[in-house]
This record gives sequence, C-alpha cells and structure tokens, in this order.
Amino acid sequence: MAKRILVVEDNDLNRKLFCDVLKSQGFAVEPVADGAQALDRAREFVPNLIIMDIQLADVSGVELIERAKADALLRPIPVLAVTAYAGRGDEERIRDAGAEGYLAKPVSIGPFLAAVRGLLDKAGA
Repeated sequence: MAKRILVVEDNDLNRKLFCDVLKSQGFAVEPVADGAQALDRAREFVPNLIIMDIQLADVSGVELIERAKADALLRPIPVLAVTAYAGRGDEERIRDAGAEGYLAKPVSIGPFLAAVRGLLDKAGA
C-alpha cells in the first residue's frame, strides 16, 4: 500500500509541485490549502507524513505542529516543515514545536525526496 502524505501548503504552485513530485514517486497525496482544515484532514486521512508550510495565510504552521503533537492520534506522525522564511533561530523554534524535519524554500527535488524518505524510514512507515 502506498505511503500517505498530507501536504499543507497555501501557495498553489508549491502545493502542486510537492504533490506532483510525491505522486510520481508512488505516494498517495492529500493536498490541503487551508491551514485551518489541516488537522481535521490529517485525522481523516491518517497520513504517514505531514509536510507543513510554516507561513500559512490563516494560521501559523508552528502552531499547527504544536497542536498535532498534542493530539494522541496525530502525535506519532512525523512532520517535515517547509518555509521560505529561514531566519536565525527559525529551525530551532520549528523543531522545538515538534517538527522532525526542516527544509528552507526554495526546495530542490533531491533534498526534498531525501527528507521525505528519511522521515518515513525513521518512523517505520
């Protein structure tokens, strides 16, 4: 069965790129544009990995990660944080919120897929 990945990204082009790349690698992908719906969709879809944009229009990705890690169902699911705003201390703050992986945009396909596979392997998913 294909590994399931939830992609939370409010930028249409980035969301399409992430989803297309993941689908081409055989993953089952659920795109979410609205951060406010992300955790509900995660509970329904029960992904093996969540890819979380940090700079969402309606809610902070960091806040969503913290809420996911406080939820018994979602806590075990690894989170790969992706952000265009890679300022000093951002990676530490994002990892402290519970993200197991971190990539700065623009994201290159090779490192993106390596991070995805690494987190899935580490989680035993």
